[in-house]
Amino acid sequence: MEGYDLIGDVHGCGATLGALLEKLGYHQRGGVYRHPRRKAIFLGDLIDRGPRIRLAVSIARRMVEEGEAHIVMGNHEYNALAYCHRAPSQLGREWLREHTPRHNRIIKETLDQYSDHPAEWDETLSWFMEIPLYLDFDDFRVVHACWDQPLIDALEKECPGGIIDEPFLRQSVDADTLAYRILDRLTRGVHLPLPAGVEIHSGDGFTRRSFRAHFWAREPQTWGDVVFQPDNLPDALEERELTAAERARLPHYGLDQPPLFIGHYWCEGVPALPTANIACLDYSAVKFGRLVAYRWSGERRLDANHFVWVRVPQEEAARPRPWEIDFD
Repeated sequence: MEGYDLIGDVHGCGATLGALLEKLGYHQRGGVYRHPRRKAIFLGDLIDRGPRIRLAVSIARRMVEEGEAHIVMGNHEYNALAYCHRAPSQLGREWLREHTPRHNRIIKETLDQYSDHPAEWDETLSWFMEIPLYLDFDDFRVVHACWDQPLIDALEKECPGGIIDEPFLRQSVDADTLAYRILDRLTRGVHLPLPAGVEIHSGDGFTRRSFRAHFWAREPQTWGDVVFQPDNLPDALEERELTAAERARLPHYGLDQPPLFIGHYWCEGVPALPTANIACLDYSAVKFGRLVAYRWSGERRLDANHFVWVRVPQEEAARPRPWEIDFD
């Protein structure tokens, strides 16, 4: 083993995933992409939005099941599980994730592409339940959105290996539970609410009333020190001071900790490192961006020269209408 190739959010760009794997030196043998000296790690969010979701899932699942890859759960796999699991009667609704117009939009492409393959979709959902929420290899770590050590320690006590079960899934839709806090933080990261009456109207047509905050600023003082999303904060909010309560919500991943690989954050442009030991690999593949990998070979200090990517052609990327995009 020479190392691992960590691959960011695919979002149904299955053909581009195959192209990226070929570029990384993986080739199909027995219907599975294999490398003679390396393994892949998928950072979650295989599904939703893109035109070849079944292909993306099939490639990743076969690699994982053959021992050629690992994977962590993204918020879109979690959303699909909750959307497709019936709720206990005491919740007063039919499904764990309610079938609202917004939620229906998010999963529409996935359900449409599996509509003629119901048994395959059931098997896919069962496989999602086997995917851990994090991976800790000692020398490096992987999580979809945010590494929060106290919550990961709590998860390990409840679900060894970070693999949730159905009772944990059912608990996770209640905002007052530990299960909710764990899944929300690890798969969605930290969100700080905007002031009353203030909204962000993103270039993709989605209106948000909170912003994504990162978790590696050593001593953040202002909102601008922690904002981590494609859209700028409106007005002069980057200069707004963080309150004590807001700072308390922010975990801190220090430079003394092992390299960490995340996805989720819809970065744009040429891949770059936010810190010397953190790499974000989500570069908006399904928005005609890049499907990005990082080739890790044991280095403690990450190197931007180790990014490898494939641009997603327009015929591969989905072309969603502006009001069908959000950052859930």
